[in-house]
Amino acid sequence: MPYSVILGNLGNTCDRFLSSGYKKNLSTEEMFKKAASIKEVEGIELVGTWDITTKNVKEIGKLLQDYNIKLVSIIPDHFSQPCWGKGAFTSRDPKIRRSAIEHTKEMIDILVELKGGLINLWPGQDGYDYLFQGNYDEAYAQLVEGIRECAQYNCNIKISLEYKPKEPRNFSYLARSADTLLLALETGAENVGITVDVGHSIMAGENVSETVFRLMKANKLFHMHFNDNYQSWDDDMIVGSVHTILYIELLFWLKKMNYQGWYSMDQYPYREDGKEALNQSIQWLIALNEKISEYGMEKIEAIIRRGEATEISEEVRKLLF
Repeated sequence: MPYSVILGNLGNTCDRFLSSGYKKNLSTEEMFKKAASIKEVEGIELVGTWDITTKNVKEIGKLLQDYNIKLVSIIPDHFSQPCWGKGAFTSRDPKIRRSAIEHTKEMIDILVELKGGLINLWPGQDGYDYLFQGNYDEAYAQLVEGIRECAQYNCNIKISLEYKPKEPRNFSYLARSADTLLLALETGAENVGITVDVGHSIMAGENVSETVFRLMKANKLFHMHFNDNYQSWDDDMIVGSVHTILYIELLFWLKKMNYQGWYSMDQYPYREDGKEALNQSIQWLIALNEKISEYGMEKIEAIIRRGEATEISEEVRKLLF
């Protein structure tokens, strides 16, 4: 189980109520140092414009080398720049749509230079807020065409689409796993797949384990982001702090389906120490996986086949305690 973190999770974190952030701002190297100090972390995800630009590629390359960390993915910044505030791939302005595609290609070039293999694409501003505001047919076509062009730009790089029901828009065009899988298939590109963010899946009312199963059957589960929430919002909390039993089932199915990708932490620890919050998430994943191994995959498969709720309740309790 290779573990990675999103670099920005280790820095200052802000919201609309405390826009200056809850902590002090750290340099890129300070955040790298924190990431490398988490024992199990082998990889890092970077956000375009936040962490990586065309101007600091060599500097980031040196940090990756100095701290012996692999570049897991680059997340193009289609969500925090004013130019894409009303949509990136689905903007009404063709020049803005073109700039979103070019930014993605720019990140692909950087990714190749730094020996990475995956672009994690979260088009957070591609959606709508009001009824009659969503131009569904045009927007869907624009998403398919834009993502297909990015995928064809370099067929050796995976383009992984991260879905989320809402925020920052009230309705996201890539809202659920099924929506996103259909769009990925419509691009016709083998290198377009899906990122499952556990918290986003919970928000969408999905059973994350079933989602993982279906995507892996389609060979389209490219990446995983781990966090937790109370279901109504993307709280980005410590893994297992709310949905512990859900995580047992999820880790069982990831193991059963032979998931070979990264276990990447995606949290937003506003008031918590970022390093320790990420470390706690990793320790929960390790501990739950050890419990699954101790209990036995075959025994879990047997209770699933019988499907008796009271037996399941007792056996899960035995697995934990």
